[in-house]
Amino acid sequence: MQRVVLVGATGNLGGKITDALLKKGAKVTAIVRMETDEEKVIGLREKSVEVHRVDMTNRSEIAKYCKGAGCVVSALAGLEETVIDAQKIVADAAIEANVKRFIPSDYSIDFTNLVEGQNRNLDWRRDFHSYLEGKPIEVTTIFNGPFMELLTTDMPLILFKQRRILCWGNPDQIMEFTTTLNIAEFTAEAALDRETPRYLRIAGDRLSCNDFVELLTKITGQRFKLFRPGGIGLLNVLIKVTRFFSPSKQELYPAWQGMQYMRDMMEGRVIFKDYDNDRYPEIEWTGVENFLLSEEVASRLDS
Repeated sequence: MQRVVLVGATGNLGGKITDALLKKGAKVTAIVRMETDEEKVIGLREKSVEVHRVDMTNRSEIAKYCKGAGCVVSALAGLEETVIDAQKIVADAAIEANVKRFIPSDYSIDFTNLVEGQNRNLDWRRDFHSYLEGKPIEVTTIFNGPFMELLTTDMPLILFKQRRILCWGNPDQIMEFTTTLNIAEFTAEAALDRETPRYLRIAGDRLSCNDFVELLTKITGQRFKLFRPGGIGLLNVLIKVTRFFSPSKQELYPAWQGMQYMRDMMEGRVIFKDYDNDRYPEIEWTGVENFLLSEEVASRLDS
């Protein structure tokens, strides 16, 4: 039985990765912060997860619980002090414990081809990648496009009440989306895979704004149309203005950050050239149509 150390197991994605690992028969060790809610710790232990509260600034203490693991997986989410500083300590602890492999908390659009300085959250991940270069540990990043769940929450792509699809730039530009469940399943498989490349790229579905118009019209029976307020240039101006008047530096997803993600998706720099979906054939991938027709979002379509 392989042992995987997971940091961030109490979060939304981390919890799903935990369940996926357990389903695959892995032994899971969760490293959590000292202040982690006791109910969350109890919940993990009830699943037979080995849980250790640690001082996340203490590399050697983390390393103690990493010894003997085949892979350390990070599902940490937060601002710079989490994405860069905390993950540096986790990676160094894994190295100190002689763990062979590390999966950082990326789970994002592919930022390898983005212009530096245009997406704050992804720049933090890029900086952490620079730190990992040359380290004596095998690193695998999973790129998955935006979480599909954002289509009905924080991403203003589908304007349900207005029956519009928001589009900046080319309405035929492909965008990739993946459910957090599929991401968790793939991450668990990769964590247990003894040989993985530096980058793995997956997508549950690929659609353009025009595709969304057709799909939403089909599944709602109501006519959806494109809403095109302008091109990428105008969106860049709006990002700068919004960031100037509402910097919100301590928010993980301020309005301008969401606009940066929309720009990067619709600009076409993040589209995958190759996909690794078939690497683990047991995974059943959820498409956007099935996601939108699922019980959890049906009420949004009926409103």
